[in-house]
Amino acid sequence: MNYKLLLIFINVLAANFVHAQNPPRSYIAYKTIDEIQIDGKAEEASWQIAPESEDFIDIEGEKTPKYQTNMRMVYDEEYLYFYAKMEEPHVWATLKQRDTVIFYNNDFEIFIDPDGDTHNYMEFEMNALNTVWDLFIVKPYREPSPVIDSWDIQGLKSAVHISGTLNDASDKDEFWSVEVAIPWDVLKEANSHNEIPEDEFWRINFSRVNWDFDLNEGTYSRKKTEEGEYLPEYNWVWSPQGIINMHEPEHWGYVYFSAENAGENDEFEIPEDEKIKWKLYEIYRKQKEYFSRKDEWASSLKEIQKDRIRLNGKILHPKLENHLTGWNISIESPFTGNHYIIKEDGKILTSKI
Repeated sequence: MNYKLLLIFINVLAANFVHAQNPPRSYIAYKTIDEIQIDGKAEEASWQIAPESEDFIDIEGEKTPKYQTNMRMVYDEEYLYFYAKMEEPHVWATLKQRDTVIFYNNDFEIFIDPDGDTHNYMEFEMNALNTVWDLFIVKPYREPSPVIDSWDIQGLKSAVHISGTLNDASDKDEFWSVEVAIPWDVLKEANSHNEIPEDEFWRINFSRVNWDFDLNEGTYSRKKTEEGEYLPEYNWVWSPQGIINMHEPEHWGYVYFSAENAGENDEFEIPEDEKIKWKLYEIYRKQKEYFSRKDEWASSLKEIQKDRIRLNGKILHPKLENHLTGWNISIESPFTGNHYIIKEDGKILTSKI
């Protein structure tokens, strides 16, 4: 493993088994009504009437960030488009090499899991110099597996607009904004089918990493303590994770791709069956915690799940199946009859009726 990915592993291994206290947010992405020019400004009519997200919140879901951040999304037959505006009095960036660790600068990040099984997802980061880092992640870092750092988004378009001056400490800036277009041909590769997900939803989240800074002869850098250690970064996200770890895709938001055009109205509610998956992840964490204490998996659900699981007036009946390489926990949905299975590596499988 290369050095920068090792650093990421070290950060996320500190994550515990806390479940997010707040439910994921949801957003409706509409179709464009005009051609989008990727310039970081979002001046097209599609952007002007696309819904703006809620203000980003601290990653743990409790604190209000120092600076405001909002995102928007639209799509057409070729691209999925993202726009984010980030309030910032000091816009700075130093990293210029693609696929370096961009979050060592202030950055904007996009995470996309098309089929919602928490495996085989995409991460994209960019800074105010429009330097990007894109990678494909086979499994969340809690389950060691390859990270495809050499993977690139073919046909990617991105741009930055700065209301102010980059890397100039002599004035006060207003904001920086990013605009990104990712081809569907790339995004669909990790989906359950090869079509644009019209009238479907994906699990997506956004993160903004922001650092306190030092100035040395007019040059910005991450702020250090007197002992020479970097101060921790701020993590501001669209949908709260409940933990300082973006790599728990089960907490990401829900983006519904409406068949309607921007400016029209549609509705979306998170399906009840998705909430069953949330319950499965609660049990998954309990099974993992049991293993950390006992050095073996629980052989009965009574050892890790003593209380009945209720969801909207229904009682769920999970079943545990141990096997030579691990275990499966399954629940039959009382709402649809579908079966949902979580494996020992956290992957969700769906068996539809």
